[in-house]
Amino acid sequence: MNIKTTTPEKRISRLLKAIDQPARIQILLAIGGGEACVCHLESLLGLRQAYISQHLMALRDAELVTDRREGRYIFYRLTDDRMLELIQLASDLTGIPEKELMHATADPGMLNCCCPNCASE
Repeated sequence: MNIKTTTPEKRISRLLKAIDQPARIQILLAIGGGEACVCHLESLLGLRQAYISQHLMALRDAELVTDRREGRYIFYRLTDDRMLELIQLASDLTGIPEKELMHATADPGMLNCCCPNCASE
């Protein structure tokens, strides 16, 4: 089905459905500041690699994240930074204080991640 031929309501519904899992929101927040590989997300979020990969595949299928390969590592980033604004707005609407929203700004040097981005720091 061509997304351009569906109604606006269906397109919005698809977007919201694509982020309806807490882990997906965590991933989007974690890569919102740049990009991250699966091992980085695994270390940062404390989730299993296979679980993260499943959610990344769904986010990629929904065209919310894009990836690039560097050797054996695949780095993911948001396709549109406004996704963070959507999550922040949803946070505001549900009464979640901004400080409680998980911002993935952890120092990569403190993570147990062996990717080229983390290993070089």
